Amino acid sequence: MKLKCQTFHSHNQGTWLVWLHGLLGKSDDWAPTVSVCDRYPSLVIDLPGHGDSADVALTGGFAEMSELLSATLSEYQINDYCLIGYSLGGRIAMYHAIHGEYDGLRGLLVEGGNPGLFSQQERDTRLQHDQRWAQRFRQEPITSVLADWYQQSVFADLTAAQRAQLIHLRSQNRGNSIADMLENTSLGRQPWLVPDLQQITIPFSYLCGENDRKFQNIAQQYTLPLKTILQVGHNAHYGNSAAFSSAVNHFLSLLVKETQ
Repeated sequence: MKLKCQTFHSHNQGTWLVWLHGLLGKSDDWAPTVSVCDRYPSLVIDLPGHGDSADVALTGGFAEMSELLSATLSEYQINDYCLIGYSLGGRIAMYHAIHGEYDGLRGLLVEGGNPGLFSQQERDTRLQHDQRWAQRFRQEPITSVLADWYQQSVFADLTAAQRAQLIHLRSQNRGNSIADMLENTSLGRQPWLVPDLQQITIPFSYLCGENDRKFQNIAQQYTLPLKTILQVGHNAHYGNSAAFSSAVNHFLSLLVKETQ
């Protein structure tokens, strides 16, 4: 099984940009940034249970997700690529960079993705937390769940208008599909990736909104290669698309120099 995708600027030669959205998102979320990164071919993926991949069910956690990603890249004959992922997409990208079995990864760019929880107790607690949310997504109207979802501290910087817009956009998702993906890719099921990320040999950048204190602290605590996007919180590419796109293009310019 393959994931549904869109390609952009595919007439360009060189390294492909492979974009992975966050939970509740879809490939269209990346449109403003992809349009600015027009010197590179892009593959924009809908994750399982989302967008045009809504009928793709994930049951095998991160390992199966990484295999799906590899199969999708193979289908498009992409063997020279950079992974760019936001939140859940960033966690999938980090896992794939460490544990994936597909050659050709040239760079890793993560926006607000958690590199994992150190102890089994922390992971168990987080899994229970995510299972409670999943139960709500299965049982309640999605708009009422999202109204609470976007009150979480990580989204504290959103204005009322931004929060309302996101609830409207994300209410197009199917509650059951989101619940399945949330459980299968819970931070409680994710390996502790920090030691491997600290020794990764490909170019790696960790983008984070200036007001996203949680992920700023994570990056600083584990000495991840932090690049701060000004005046925004957790969803930096949504809150300040121009600054985010500029940071991506800067990273890519260094990537190109390294491969020449």
